[in-house]
Amino acid sequence: MALPAALGRQFGVFVAVGLAAAIAHYGLLIGLVEGYRVDPVPATLVGYVAGGIVSYLLNRRLTYASARPHREATWRFAAVAGTGFLITWAMVAGLVRGAGMPYLAAQLLTTAAVLFWSFGAHRLWTFRAPPP
Repeated sequence: MALPAALGRQFGVFVAVGLAAAIAHYGLLIGLVEGYRVDPVPATLVGYVAGGIVSYLLNRRLTYASARPHREATWRFAAVAGTGFLITWAMVAGLVRGAGMPYLAAQLLTTAAVLFWSFGAHRLWTFRAPPP
């Protein structure tokens, strides 16, 4: 039973890191749009990058305690994040346009799916210890 408990704790840390990344993302987005009148599209991209940096650094250290070298982990992290972006696009488009679901409900389902998928991908690939 130790493995499921450890996995649950690790997932809880992953969720907390995700909240910190979301605060960075939305904080920059809102600050740039409301404070500096930056167009929302570039502002959200700046926020997305900032949130990604927070997520990478905190997940590497706190969630996975990874020793994988940055030169390997960063491109892997970017690949997982990019794939998550594509999953988000496909699911939201399919649920809203194809199934007629309200966009917020579609986004909540998508967020849950991407959350679990990215946790597993980072655990098994991005931050997993490299073979000896």
